[in-house]
Amino acid sequence: MFSNRVRIFIAFVFLLSLGLLWYLHIYELAAVAAMMIILLIWDYFKQGTLVVAAKYFHIKDFDKAEASLKEIIKPGWLSKKRRGFYEYMYGGICIHRQDFEAAERHYEIAALYPLRSVNEHVASLVTVANISIRHGNYDKAKAYLQLTEKHADKITAKMKDAISKLHHELKKH
Repeated sequence: MFSNRVRIFIAFVFLLSLGLLWYLHIYELAAVAAMMIILLIWDYFKQGTLVVAAKYFHIKDFDKAEASLKEIIKPGWLSKKRRGFYEYMYGGICIHRQDFEAAERHYEIAALYPLRSVNEHVASLVTVANISIRHGNYDKAKAYLQLTEKHADKITAKMKDAISKLHHELKKH
């Protein structure tokens, strides 16, 4: 929920309060300050800076979104729900920058994790299929489009239209 700078500042304030409370022999509040420091550290590893990055991603400020995502040192340590969203946003940033290989890799990973909605999950699959078609990997595209079929009743009409266009494109080849 915080950027790393804010998280470090808050941890420093709690560390100072921990020292002061320990010095004043108020051990109960010192324990609370220690737990808050531990909570901030745990939050960094499980949540990261995704909330900040998502804010920038949704207003299409991709440079700041990428900078926020780069603050996460070990994305593999994020919680499962957060890891999928991390990869989904990074894939979107790569698409915007027209780095299609990296986008394909990020969307493939995003498809392995639960996302906020079925549409986002299917969008990941469709994007991988689309990039695969553009690179001439039709078998991979067909496999990813088949994965979208089990969600056919839960997706929007716009997504169904995109899937049908990709099926039509595959029939040409």
